[in-house]
Amino acid sequence: MPNVTVKAKDGGSFQAYVAMPARTPAPGLVVIQEIFGVNKVMRDLTDAYAAQGYVAICPDIFWRIEPGVDITDKSEAEWQKAFDLFGKFDVDTGVQDLIATLGHVRAMPECTGKAGSVGYCLGGKLAYLMASRSDADANVSFYGVGLDELIGEAGGISAPYLCHVAEKDGFVPPEAQARFVPALEKHPKATVHVYAGQDHAFARVGGQHYDQAAAELANGRTRDFLAAHLG
Repeated sequence: MPNVTVKAKDGGSFQAYVAMPARTPAPGLVVIQEIFGVNKVMRDLTDAYAAQGYVAICPDIFWRIEPGVDITDKSEAEWQKAFDLFGKFDVDTGVQDLIATLGHVRAMPECTGKAGSVGYCLGGKLAYLMASRSDADANVSFYGVGLDELIGEAGGISAPYLCHVAEKDGFVPPEAQARFVPALEKHPKATVHVYAGQDHAFARVGGQHYDQAAAELANGRTRDFLAAHLG
């Protein structure tokens, strides 16, 4: 494909990277970026989910600020740019763009109509909001930031939701985890896994805190979860 144009609810349009499974029709999966744009890490993840059997789509959620961001976590300058983009990003509008992406993938002839989301870092926060604000069939967060400030939205979660939490997350301190982890553990639609000793982005291949064992465990749980609720 590999890029498609998605129409935004409030006008305008944005690009999304798409990877197709070997067989269609197949369930759809919105893959939500970190703060580094739709970079190689996100494209590789999207390809990997397609290989698992999903019509995988990774939208450019920074398009309203700067279309086509594609940076890494390898330099101080890139980190500064990523944090600047994060600071300018409007979460509510971003969720609307993700809902538009969900509708786009569901309408694709290659999709069965079932679709969910999976997000990382900033995307982990947005996947939580997709669980609480959209009609996605299943949602997965990897080390989402700021969930403690959004726990009041948990009542909106009506489809299965899986939350991966890094115990030693430098962006999500223990007091923040204490506010949202117990609340989600009590939620009938939520499943929470806390990864002991792991820091933020433990599943980012090539990242500073990448941990193969923890990543494989989280990825395996995600694979089984999505297969159960989207397959």
